[in-house]
Amino acid sequence: MAAQGGASAEDPAGSEEVADLFRAIGRMIKAARERAGMNQRELGRRVGYSEEQISSIERGRRTPQPEFLMAVDELLECGGLLALLTEDVERAKTRRRVRHPEWFRDYAELEKTAVELCYFANQAVPGVFQTENYARAVFTSRQPFFDEETIEQRVTARLARQELLSEWPPPTVSAIVQEVVLRQAFGGRAVQREQLERLLQVSNLRHVEIQIMPMVSEDHAGMGGPFTLLEIKGKPRMAYLEVQHFSRLITDPEDVRVLAAKYGSIRGQALTTRDSLRLIEKMLGDL
Repeated sequence: MAAQGGASAEDPAGSEEVADLFRAIGRMIKAARERAGMNQRELGRRVGYSEEQISSIERGRRTPQPEFLMAVDELLECGGLLALLTEDVERAKTRRRVRHPEWFRDYAELEKTAVELCYFANQAVPGVFQTENYARAVFTSRQPFFDEETIEQRVTARLARQELLSEWPPPTVSAIVQEVVLRQAFGGRAVQREQLERLLQVSNLRHVEIQIMPMVSEDHAGMGGPFTLLEIKGKPRMAYLEVQHFSRLITDPEDVRVLAAKYGSIRGQALTTRDSLRLIEKMLGDL
């Protein structure tokens, strides 16, 4: 049966229409910004977004959240034109097909509905915090290699996951990241700098806490590898593991309990949130 608007559930036309809408909105924002004599960094600073996020929105890669459209409409004196598009964006968000790999889809759906998320990362920055350029470097370096179309699909899907940070009410998000992950110039120095700036930016969100596991620590309870804990309202806590493109969703209460206890130990061994932010700032200053 055809879906409303003429696109079937299996036809990507609906997704293309959504992409066209987001690109059109992005062009409108860019035109209004340039008319106001403002660059992307300044606009981002005024509305609480990073320069990279503004760039992604203007290119139609990131969903323009209704709150963002309202703020930009007022700031850039668009006369309500952008504000009028908020309902279209909300409808489009329900139609947009995000192309996660099949093995990741179950977790991605659970992540969207979580009320609490705890990430331990010792290989790469957690996906919900990655900049567009960092995510592209991740997928470009993957072996066997992805073709360009698949890379762009994966980058778009990863950026779409980050919408959970701006939804209301947002989940409580805690992340512990290995220091060496942040010191590696993955994708180049410019990408590294942008990623560190992004972490500082999201750390200002009231519902996000970021801690760094320092390289000088003599104790480390997380040598078994990265994992995620997630809690969904009305359901038992779950965990998620991913390594070498193999994934596993863990629901056994005892297995989850062990990982939760391990996360607590890692958190105690890591730097405090305040000291972690100071370290990130120092890394930026050293680049």
